[in-house]
Amino acid sequence: MRQYNQTKRILVTGGAGFLGSHLCERLVSQGHDVLCLDNFFTGSRRNVEHLLDSPRFELMRHDVTFPLYVEVDEIYNLACPASPIHYQYDPVQTTKTSVHGAINMLGLAKRVRAKILQASTSEVYGDPEVHPQPESYWGRVNPIGPRSCYDEGKRCAETLFFDYYRQHRLRIKVVRIFNTYGPRMHPNDGRVVSNFIVQALNGEDITIYGNGSQTRSFCYVDDLIEAMDRTMNTPDDFTGPVNIGNPGEFSMLELAEQVIALTGSRSKLRHLPLPTDDPKQRCPDSSLAKAALGGWEPQVPLAEGLKRTIEYFDALLARER
Repeated sequence: MRQYNQTKRILVTGGAGFLGSHLCERLVSQGHDVLCLDNFFTGSRRNVEHLLDSPRFELMRHDVTFPLYVEVDEIYNLACPASPIHYQYDPVQTTKTSVHGAINMLGLAKRVRAKILQASTSEVYGDPEVHPQPESYWGRVNPIGPRSCYDEGKRCAETLFFDYYRQHRLRIKVVRIFNTYGPRMHPNDGRVVSNFIVQALNGEDITIYGNGSQTRSFCYVDDLIEAMDRTMNTPDDFTGPVNIGNPGEFSMLELAEQVIALTGSRSKLRHLPLPTDDPKQRCPDSSLAKAALGGWEPQVPLAEGLKRTIEYFDALLARER
């Protein structure tokens, strides 16, 4: 690894996506040289166009299922569709992105002796029997269901990361991301926050799956990126996995009510059947993150984060009208 100055060359795969674009923005602002990699399946050039004039930012179209030969100091591996609509569109490719992508990025990290972080997911816990979910919980995942391409792909990627750590002494970090929301979410990704906001702004019925009692925790994107950055900069003997999310827990009905109130919408609730293998509860035990990441805790309350996200979608929908 280069030692001649403090500026690092950092690769972000999936860098034009929702989370990746915010991460690229942060790293550029810190003075690092950022190589943003994306195949634009769910990512968008628009998410990073404000960075294109920076001499510290480079955008490359590439699919992580193919090998990559570049020189970098650190790698953030975020490449993979993360919403059911997108990852179920081509489930075989979703698994390839998680597994082949991990193999290719780990191989690159091994060759150039880079530190590498894997963006894993709370989906590795499946429909949990333990609540809230600590990192020690092995999960309850259906290996052959419609969500398995994502759930098991991410679980296999974690396996690969820890095998490279044990076998090759690679410097790894693994974060398990819980529901995150904020500006630059894809408006049609089918995730609950974007769904509710877009439906409310358009005056459409808000679709609730099941009776709405199922719960999620919602972490604003700025808090997530802060935790991810801190994780990459922990001592080498800290590998994770570490849960990154907001321990505040809300039902789908509570979320819908907040969105309707904040948008001033007259939308009504419409209940639909619960999707296969949809978890009834999802909430992180975030005690390890607080202990290992310098006292990290989410700072943005749900109401404030929703206001910022609503403003983003309101402007986006206005441009498209």
